[in-house]
Amino acid sequence: MKQTLQLKLSQHLTLTPQLQQSIRLLQLSTIELNAEVERMLQENPLLERAEGDEERAPVEVPLAGPGRAGEDGAAVSRSSDGADDDQPIRGSRDESRDDPDYADYGGNGGSDADWGGASGSDDDEFLPQQVASNTLRDHLLGQLALLNLPLRDRQIVTALIDALDDDGYLATPLEEIVELFPEELAIEPDELSIALKYVQSFEPAGVGGRDCAECLMLQLKTLPPDTPRLADAMKVVDGNLALLANRDFTKLKRLLHTDDAGVREVRDLIRSLNPKPGAAFSRTEANYVVPDVIVRKVKGQWVATLNEAAMPKLRLNRIYADILTRNRDSSNQQLAAQLQEAKWLIRNVQQRFDTILRVARAIVERQRRFFEHGEVAMRPMVLREIADMLSLHESTISRVTTQKFMLTPRGTFELKYFFGSHVATDTGGAASATAIRALIKQLIAAENARSPLTDSRIAELLGEQGILVARRTIAKYREALQIPPVNMRKVL
Repeated sequence: MKQTLQLKLSQHLTLTPQLQQSIRLLQLSTIELNAEVERMLQENPLLERAEGDEERAPVEVPLAGPGRAGEDGAAVSRSSDGADDDQPIRGSRDESRDDPDYADYGGNGGSDADWGGASGSDDDEFLPQQVASNTLRDHLLGQLALLNLPLRDRQIVTALIDALDDDGYLATPLEEIVELFPEELAIEPDELSIALKYVQSFEPAGVGGRDCAECLMLQLKTLPPDTPRLADAMKVVDGNLALLANRDFTKLKRLLHTDDAGVREVRDLIRSLNPKPGAAFSRTEANYVVPDVIVRKVKGQWVATLNEAAMPKLRLNRIYADILTRNRDSSNQQLAAQLQEAKWLIRNVQQRFDTILRVARAIVERQRRFFEHGEVAMRPMVLREIADMLSLHESTISRVTTQKFMLTPRGTFELKYFFGSHVATDTGGAASATAIRALIKQLIAAENARSPLTDSRIAELLGEQGILVARRTIAKYREALQIPPVNMRKVL
């Protein structure tokens, strides 16, 4: 075989390290971006924060849902242009500093003596103290310590306490718990049953129940005997709780031999109980988001600006940069590479926020009616529309709108919230799925609770407004809004 040389020209796309970093930074949330920047600051001596950037903490807003944060409690910083707002956003100033009690919680008005240290002492430093949290297990073990039980019984009760879940239920059958003990202890099932009685006698009432019915029954037994409708409530909880859950009031009246008023009293008594007695001891953590964009109304126009508090201010370290400028030999190759990485990071971070701002302004321009009138005025919009408007790829728009948040007078929303499918109208137009869900919510909120609207009736009412929606679509949107079906919304 004869060997020959051939020249061939071809084109292919290569992702440079700079482009890979740009794509990766674009899909990070603001909190993840700050963590990445902190890592780079520790690893790269050529990179440093700009003056005063460390003193400004990112604005955090409590997240109250998958697509938005609650309207209350939103805190923002002033926009970069400093313009006055026709509709100011609540929480735009630190109200805690206006509170006369702020000094009691470590404000600038408090003295060193408020923290138990001498004023001006260099030896005393304030150390943040952890808040003591009493778990359900600790609470129950504290009550167990007050009982005069033998060591064996105490160990069995402790094992049952350890088997409780966060809601205070004993979900593991006693037969399985017996098998967890060593064989040499020879634990009998009767011993576990007696130990469970001890657990169920502890506070909070209802703890140790093996299901919801037993949990509620334990609480009913702690009520005074003269409690109105106590016997009827026990009758419902003991094997007939499904009738109340399904709001089958006809069968309940037949079971209790009473009228609507009697069923209502029994229902109110059962509702006053706590189906999750251990939930009060569970530790809940609030989720926070940092809005990337702030939307406000300025001189009658909706304007989107970047949240400067969420933007890391970076710059090159001039000392190392000058050293590299004066000494360009091979011994400084590592610093030269780190200098290039620092330049890339600064440029890519700036490009990231520029792209977010462009997309946010395009969204505001397309959804102006939403900012004026709310969800019912949301227009249908897909990623391709914004991509064509900005001459970007759809994948770029998808990265920009994921985990990026917009703070508005109507709440904090993820950018992806403003995109949605459309439903045809009888006039040939289209209505946004978000707007239809808002209309469904309004109709159900205004319905007669004694005769709630069915999905078919809601579809008819929307059809009268020119929106053609199938009944199964109404059911899907209603379930997405976590609104129960018609039989679960009916009241006496």
